[in-house]
Amino acid sequence: MLKRYLFYGLMGWSLEIIWTGLDSFVHGDFRLMGFTNLWMFFIYGSAVILEPLHDLISEWRWPLRGLVWLTAIWGIEYTSGLFLLKILGVYPWRYTDPLAINGLITLSFAPVWFAGGLLFERVHRKLDAFVVLTNRYTER
Repeated sequence: MLKRYLFYGLMGWSLEIIWTGLDSFVHGDFRLMGFTNLWMFFIYGSAVILEPLHDLISEWRWPLRGLVWLTAIWGIEYTSGLFLLKILGVYPWRYTDPLAINGLITLSFAPVWFAGGLLFERVHRKLDAFVVLTNRYTER
């Protein structure tokens, strides 16, 4: 579980840096500056707790699973952001667009989190398959 926590944390960090780097490009900054913060590692790593949910809903149709992921991710994003705001006294991130809710989540990211949840499923399946393959290899 610790290995997966670390994996999800690093994967989340990497994807966020790529996302923000591409956003800088879209806004004319050709330095492609991507960024994140250290807190995000722990938040992305917590995706490990979503694996049992994936196992539970894996037979559902993809649109319904995507809505489950969207809701779960917004819940985690809002809760963790609020928690850090209360502890630190500053926003760990702050959405400012018209669809933002308390600066902690934004409805404009619905497609991103919908697709991100479905991507998480693929990563989870690959990790499970890797473990099975590794176990077969080490049993010989």
